[in-house]
Amino acid sequence: MYTPAFNRIDDRSLLLEGMRAWSFAVLFGPDAEGRPSATHLPLIITDEDEYGIIQGHFARANPHWKSLAGRETLVVFSGPHSYVSPSLYVNPQSVPTWNYISIHATGTLNLVEDDPGKDSLLSKLIAIHEPTYLQQWQSMPDSYRTAMLHNIVGFRIPISRIEGKFKLSQNRPDADRHNVQAAHATGTPDEQALAAWMRRLEGS
Repeated sequence: MYTPAFNRIDDRSLLLEGMRAWSFAVLFGPDAEGRPSATHLPLIITDEDEYGIIQGHFARANPHWKSLAGRETLVVFSGPHSYVSPSLYVNPQSVPTWNYISIHATGTLNLVEDDPGKDSLLSKLIAIHEPTYLQQWQSMPDSYRTAMLHNIVGFRIPISRIEGKFKLSQNRPDADRHNVQAAHATGTPDEQALAAWMRRLEGS
């Protein structure tokens, strides 16, 4: 990912926070024929090892897991993004741009194929998104749960490399940044989120 120094975020806690906030991410890697392929999945991010661990599961019917198993895999987490109008800049000789947040995490994908391991992954995912459903899932007949677990393949990716790009007008003069932040603060949900990150990072 092309990341100028002023857009780069190395703070581990911020990167983990971002990955958890935007945890519906994309796994990139070759398919069985070696062609570029991508799978969109909800993920679990745990604060372990040097950079954290990514966990999740594929539908068994999705063949992508077979070609990613044991291979280095890129996972892309996309945060808020928004158009930035040049009308917000003091200098009229300016052009439009786009502000956004993206985190790229890379690591070797290891399969989780045993039922207890897959059940643990599902329970963690349910606990994040609908804790009240967890008891219902755990109280279902073993035969049903076993059949459901058979239809998925779990995985863990210990993160070996991570890149955070928070493009938030850091290269613009103070007046321009203030104008962008003020405009975004009353805009769309994505614009408001970007404005909040601008305020947060300026105070760090």
